[in-house]
Amino acid sequence: MIDRTLRHKKQKRIKLKTYVKLMLSSTVCIVSFTSMSVAYAETDSAAITETETTSCPTRPKVLTNRWQENWDVLKQDCVPRKRGDQFKYIPFGHNNYLSLGANLRERIEINDRAKLGSGNTPKDGYLIQRLQIHADARIGEHLQVFTQLIDSRAFDKKNITPTDQNRFDVEQAFIAWVSPLHNGTFKFRVGRQEMAFDLQRFISNREGPNVRQPFDGIWSAYEFGDWRVLGYLTRPVQIDKDGYFNDFSNSNLSFSGFRVDKQNILGGELSGYYSRYQRDHGVFPNAAGHESRDLYDVRHLGKKNNIDWDIEAMLQYGDIGSKSISAWAGSSIAGYTFSDHVLKPRIALQLDAASGDRNPEDGELNTFNQLFANGSYFTLAGYTGYSNLIHVKPSITIKPTDQLTLMGALGLQWRETTRDAVYFQGNNSMNNTAGHGSKWTGSYIQLRADQKFNDNLSLAAEMVHFNVSDSIQKMGGDDSQYVGLELKYGW
Repeated sequence: MIDRTLRHKKQKRIKLKTYVKLMLSSTVCIVSFTSMSVAYAETDSAAITETETTSCPTRPKVLTNRWQENWDVLKQDCVPRKRGDQFKYIPFGHNNYLSLGANLRERIEINDRAKLGSGNTPKDGYLIQRLQIHADARIGEHLQVFTQLIDSRAFDKKNITPTDQNRFDVEQAFIAWVSPLHNGTFKFRVGRQEMAFDLQRFISNREGPNVRQPFDGIWSAYEFGDWRVLGYLTRPVQIDKDGYFNDFSNSNLSFSGFRVDKQNILGGELSGYYSRYQRDHGVFPNAAGHESRDLYDVRHLGKKNNIDWDIEAMLQYGDIGSKSISAWAGSSIAGYTFSDHVLKPRIALQLDAASGDRNPEDGELNTFNQLFANGSYFTLAGYTGYSNLIHVKPSITIKPTDQLTLMGALGLQWRETTRDAVYFQGNNSMNNTAGHGSKWTGSYIQLRADQKFNDNLSLAAEMVHFNVSDSIQKMGGDDSQYVGLELKYGW
């Protein structure tokens, strides 16, 4: 038994060393490639005159949504060239070009007692990797054809879910059209695409987890002045983590609606949207069956002097099985930045609340559906879901340099009602908690550092320690710890 335990510990150390070696080798390769890329190939920026600089467009930055980048600026001779630009701008025909690109994200995670120790979850250490490659064709002034492939892997993870792994598959493939219309701009996309609203509390591209969330459908918008009106008719893509090119969408899950945005209201932007969410086989601790929800969302964000804020609320009505649905959620983040201080400290307070089911016997489900929430909205650890929740989180952020950001936060968490369960990500609930225990769920400490080396390469580290309440411990939970180290490169 002792020998077996020693061998097991030795294997764990070997695996951890393997992860570190993989990260280090990836870092060396990426830094080497980046160092090569910063050299200018054809145009010496120092030779550009002041007159040329003022009229010359800047190079695009690598964005989260790669289809929003516009590389036709490389047709301007004054734009500095970097190695690899022959693939960022490939002209063909008349006024057309093709742009190629890629993203690579490597993240080591150590998660000790995931899901607050429920379900006999052991300590787990693993490497998750996400590779994306894309081709962006611009035809004329208005037409775009964008394709992005993804390969996400989870190495040595004990419990692999569809948010952890998606072997080589189509992440996005759509046709877009953008053109002037009357006094505004008309935009249209059809095909597989990503969609994210605001801070991605409820509708997100799921950047935090290893597999992002695409939608098959139609999206269109009209922008004029301070207004934007858009509509969407989609079927969210369901991930099949095994096999290749097998992700799918069907009528079992649909999400459609419309949205209106208005700038310059009360010192910021006011937006609202209505959506219809439908799925077969919805499951909650107190209800199951075909689920249909009408969603009403309103949000305001703004900034005045050193104060910034973001406030959002959503109501959900509908039915599931034989029960009606009435649920709600609200969130606010407000901060103050000491802009005159050398570290630019920002103190902030985040408040979140979402309804739970108050009476399992009344024929009405009050549990808020988290929809397509961003898995990293609270922390990367994923201990907190947006259902049956009261959440208070003060934080402080400093910037020792323009490229380095440090953040520390304290989270306090309760259940909105003890008649309903404790929830994690994706509407998953903790067993044996509905109708038992106290409202107090626990508290956590979050520390995070983000280092940006250049427009292409960044490094991030995050640590979370969640201290569960006594009643959660009595129901099979335990204190949980998470450590993550992430390297991200975009070309």
